[in-house]
Amino acid sequence: AIILTGDISSDTLRKIAHAGCVHLSKPAEPETLTQQIQGFLAAKQRPRSDETARQADLSATGGPRPTVFVVDDDRTVRDDMQELLHEHGYLAEAYASGEAFLAVDRPNRKGCLVTDALMPGMGGIALLERLKAENRGLPAIMITGHGDIAMAIQAMKAGAADFLEKPVRPDELLASIGRALERIRDSGKLAEWRKTAAERLARLTPRERDVLDLVVRGRPNKIIAHDLGISQRTVENHRAAVMKRTGVASLPDLIRLVMAAADRPPHSA
Repeated sequence: AIILTGDISSDTLRKIAHAGCVHLSKPAEPETLTQQIQGFLAAKQRPRSDETARQADLSATGGPRPTVFVVDDDRTVRDDMQELLHEHGYLAEAYASGEAFLAVDRPNRKGCLVTDALMPGMGGIALLERLKAENRGLPAIMITGHGDIAMAIQAMKAGAADFLEKPVRPDELLASIGRALERIRDSGKLAEWRKTAAERLARLTPRERDVLDLVVRGRPNKIIAHDLGISQRTVENHRAAVMKRTGVASLPDLIRLVMAAADRPPHSA
């Protein structure tokens, strides 16, 4: 059954999940509702003897269609993201808190989590740490404040596949979700990305690496210059060289590169 409701309290969502039903928030997009109904009807009408054909269908589509789970305490943000995702063919569910999401989350559900970093109660970092501790394996994207380098690094260490700075552009969000889902489907691509990240960082000189380590900690150039005993202009030159050698165009991209290399298994060649 499909339950349409505007009530997204933890108790209600838990009851829906325990009943084995699918939850859609009001107002539900016609396309999403139609897709869910067609999926139920197809499953009901499919003969049990057609298991081989069913497996072929799943193989051709890469398995059951993933869902994007949006967790944000701002209702406007949740509604806007849901609308955007529906327009681009994604199934999407929205939750007002990390607690509400955990109340209905099931280990076998595939998809991608998009969560705000700062929320009342359980914040995005705590949510990711909880999922990581449970070996949930759900790729997550953290929405952080603009220029909040410390939060971005914390999110990546907590298991985020990516982070996006506010205000989030629609094309950035869609691209990040696409990358996260692709890498979770193809572990080879994730391994290749980590290998590439490590190779790019290996191009740096020892001094450039010193500067990089302080940059990704959120240190301003003036403090880096003081810590390393060099001029601020020299720091700026080293930062420019780091960006050029690693092939990145922004500080967020540089952080992604550093975190990807850090996640690479030590024994990898």
